[in-house]
Amino acid sequence: MTTPWNPATAGVLPLPSGRLVRGRGLRRPPPEGPSPTFGLYLLGHEPPATAWESRWIRWPDFRLPSDRAAASQALREAWERAVTDRVEVACGGGRGRTGTALACLAILDGVPAQCAVAYVRSHYSRRAVETPWQRRYVARFGGIPT
Repeated sequence: MTTPWNPATAGVLPLPSGRLVRGRGLRRPPPEGPSPTFGLYLLGHEPPATAWESRWIRWPDFRLPSDRAAASQALREAWERAVTDRVEVACGGGRGRTGTALACLAILDGVPAQCAVAYVRSHYSRRAVETPWQRRYVARFGGIPT
Protein backbone atom coordinates (compact mmCIF):
# COMPACT_ATOMS: atom_id res chain seq x y z
CA MET A 1 0.00 0.00 0.00
CA THR A 2 1.22 3.48 -0.89
CA THR A 3 1.66 6.15 1.76
CA PRO A 4 -1.48 8.33 1.44
CA TRP A 5 -1.62 12.05 0.83
CA ASN A 6 -1.26 14.26 3.89
CA PRO A 7 -4.84 15.42 4.51
CA ALA A 8 -3.59 18.83 5.71
CA THR A 9 -1.93 19.55 2.35
CA ALA A 10 -3.60 22.20 0.17
CA GLY A 11 -5.64 20.60 -2.61
CA VAL A 12 -6.22 17.30 -0.83
CA LEU A 13 -9.92 16.45 -0.64
CA PRO A 14 -10.89 14.07 2.17
CA LEU A 15 -13.86 11.97 1.15
CA PRO A 16 -16.29 10.66 3.80
CA SER A 17 -14.88 7.11 3.51
CA GLY A 18 -11.40 8.36 4.41
CA ARG A 19 -10.12 8.23 0.83
CA LEU A 20 -7.89 11.19 -0.02
CA VAL A 21 -7.71 12.67 -3.52
CA ARG A 22 -5.55 15.60 -4.57
CA GLY A 23 -6.94 18.16 -6.98
CA ARG A 24 -4.71 20.69 -8.70
CA GLY A 25 -4.18 22.99 -11.65
CA LEU A 26 -1.56 21.89 -14.15
CA ARG A 27 -0.68 25.49 -15.04
CA ARG A 28 0.90 25.84 -11.59
CA PRO A 29 4.05 24.05 -10.40
CA PRO A 30 3.47 20.69 -8.70
CA PRO A 31 3.02 20.97 -4.95
CA GLU A 32 5.72 19.91 -2.50
CA GLY A 33 5.61 16.33 -1.28
CA PRO A 34 5.20 12.93 -2.86
CA SER A 35 4.15 12.38 -6.45
CA PRO A 36 0.87 10.73 -7.33
CA THR A 37 0.78 7.03 -8.10
CA PHE A 38 -2.23 7.56 -10.38
CA GLY A 39 -3.37 10.68 -12.20
CA LEU A 40 -6.62 11.56 -13.92
CA TYR A 41 -6.12 14.49 -16.30
CA LEU A 42 -9.05 16.48 -17.66
CA LEU A 43 -7.85 18.47 -20.66
CA GLY A 44 -8.89 19.33 -24.20
CA HIS A 45 -5.51 18.06 -25.43
CA GLU A 46 -3.34 15.12 -24.47
CA PRO A 47 -1.32 15.88 -21.31
CA PRO A 48 2.45 15.50 -21.09
CA ALA A 49 3.76 12.08 -20.08
CA THR A 50 4.08 11.39 -16.35
CA ALA A 51 6.31 9.10 -14.31
CA TRP A 52 3.17 7.51 -12.81
CA GLU A 53 0.21 5.73 -14.32
CA SER A 54 -2.41 8.10 -15.65
CA ARG A 55 -5.60 8.43 -17.67
CA TRP A 56 -6.68 11.30 -19.88
CA ILE A 57 -10.26 12.40 -20.35
CA ARG A 58 -10.75 14.77 -23.30
CA TRP A 59 -12.53 17.60 -21.51
CA PRO A 60 -12.20 21.10 -23.01
CA ASP A 61 -12.00 24.07 -20.64
CA PHE A 62 -15.41 25.26 -19.32
CA ARG A 63 -17.11 22.33 -21.04
CA LEU A 64 -18.02 18.70 -20.31
CA PRO A 65 -16.20 15.47 -21.16
CA SER A 66 -16.31 14.56 -24.85
CA ASP A 67 -17.05 10.89 -24.02
CA ARG A 68 -19.27 10.72 -20.94
CA ALA A 69 -19.18 6.93 -20.67
CA ALA A 70 -15.36 6.91 -20.71
CA ALA A 71 -15.33 9.75 -18.17
CA SER A 72 -17.65 7.84 -15.85
CA GLN A 73 -15.45 4.76 -16.10
CA ALA A 74 -12.27 6.78 -15.42
CA LEU A 75 -13.87 8.53 -12.43
CA ARG A 76 -14.91 5.18 -10.97
CA GLU A 77 -11.38 3.88 -11.46
CA ALA A 78 -9.91 6.93 -9.72
CA TRP A 79 -12.32 6.51 -6.80
CA GLU A 80 -11.53 2.79 -6.46
CA ARG A 81 -7.78 3.41 -6.69
CA ALA A 82 -7.92 6.10 -4.00
CA VAL A 83 -8.14 3.28 -1.44
CA THR A 84 -4.52 2.25 -2.09
CA ASP A 85 -3.02 4.90 -4.40
CA ARG A 86 -2.20 8.61 -4.22
CA VAL A 87 -4.74 9.77 -6.80
CA GLU A 88 -4.44 13.19 -8.41
CA VAL A 89 -7.22 14.80 -10.45
CA ALA A 90 -6.17 17.83 -12.45
CA CYS A 91 -7.11 20.22 -15.23
CA GLY A 92 -5.52 23.47 -16.38
CA GLY A 93 -6.70 25.72 -13.55
CA GLY A 94 -7.76 23.13 -10.98
CA ARG A 95 -11.25 24.52 -10.37
CA GLY A 96 -13.97 23.84 -12.95
CA ARG A 97 -13.23 20.46 -14.49
CA THR A 98 -11.28 19.26 -11.45
CA GLY A 99 -14.04 20.41 -9.08
CA THR A 100 -16.67 18.71 -11.24
CA ALA A 101 -14.71 15.45 -11.21
CA LEU A 102 -14.13 15.70 -7.45
CA ALA A 103 -17.88 16.23 -6.92
CA CYS A 104 -18.52 13.04 -8.91
CA LEU A 105 -15.99 11.19 -6.72
CA ALA A 106 -17.81 12.52 -3.66
CA ILE A 107 -21.07 11.06 -5.03
CA LEU A 108 -19.37 7.70 -5.56
CA ASP A 109 -18.20 7.96 -1.95
CA GLY A 110 -21.72 8.45 -0.62
CA VAL A 111 -22.26 12.22 -0.64
CA PRO A 112 -25.81 12.87 -1.88
CA ALA A 113 -25.74 14.29 -5.41
CA GLN A 114 -27.61 17.42 -4.38
CA CYS A 115 -24.85 18.13 -1.79
CA ALA A 116 -21.77 17.14 -3.83
CA VAL A 117 -20.92 20.58 -5.27
CA ALA A 118 -21.28 22.22 -1.85
CA TYR A 119 -19.12 19.47 -0.32
CA VAL A 120 -16.30 20.06 -2.80
CA ARG A 121 -16.60 23.85 -2.44
CA SER A 122 -16.37 23.49 1.33
CA HIS A 123 -13.53 20.95 1.45
CA TYR A 124 -11.50 21.72 -1.70
CA SER A 125 -12.13 25.16 -3.26
CA ARG A 126 -14.98 27.61 -2.90
CA ARG A 127 -14.68 28.28 -6.67
CA ALA A 128 -14.94 24.62 -7.72
CA VAL A 129 -17.47 23.64 -10.41
CA GLU A 130 -17.58 26.82 -12.44
CA THR A 131 -20.46 26.55 -14.90
CA PRO A 132 -24.17 25.68 -14.82
CA TRP A 133 -23.58 22.72 -17.17
CA GLN A 134 -20.84 21.39 -14.86
CA ARG A 135 -23.33 21.55 -11.95
CA ARG A 136 -25.90 19.77 -14.14
CA TYR A 137 -23.31 17.10 -15.06
CA VAL A 138 -22.74 16.43 -11.34
CA ALA A 139 -26.49 16.16 -10.73
CA ARG A 140 -26.93 13.76 -13.65
CA PHE A 141 -23.92 11.74 -12.53
CA GLY A 142 -25.77 11.27 -9.25
CA GLY A 143 -28.99 10.33 -11.00
CA ILE A 144 -30.91 13.52 -10.20
CA PRO A 145 -33.28 14.46 -13.03
CA THR A 146 -32.65 17.99 -14.33
